[in-house]
This record gives sequence, C-alpha cells and structure tokens, in this order.
Amino acid sequence: MSQSDQRHARQCVSCGINISGMSAATFDCPECDTEISRCAKCRKQSNLYECPDCGFMGP
Repeated sequence: MSQSDQRHARQCVSCGINISGMSAATFDCPECDTEISRCAKCRKQSNLYECPDCGFMGP
C-alpha cells in the first residue's frame, strides 16, 4: 500500500474505526514521533490510546 493510500485509510488507534474524511486528530507520539490518529468520539470520551510502535499509552 502506498503512503498516500495509507493516509486515506487512517484508523482511530483507540477504537479502530476508519476515520478518513471524519473529524479526527492526528498527532505525533510523545515518545517516538509515530503519527497517531484518533476519532472525535474517543477524544471526547478521553479513551486511552496506545502507540503501535513504542507502546506509549495516553488519554
């Protein structure tokens, strides 16, 4: 899958839904700078997330 295809198929790291075209936050992991994406619902509920690369957990 090309890098542009991966961006179009982003998933929320908390709940796993496809967040392409949705209101979502994308930010770098505080530990390893991996890009993390979260849906609006998980952000609003402060659901935990885990970085898929380093295992950092945050609210």
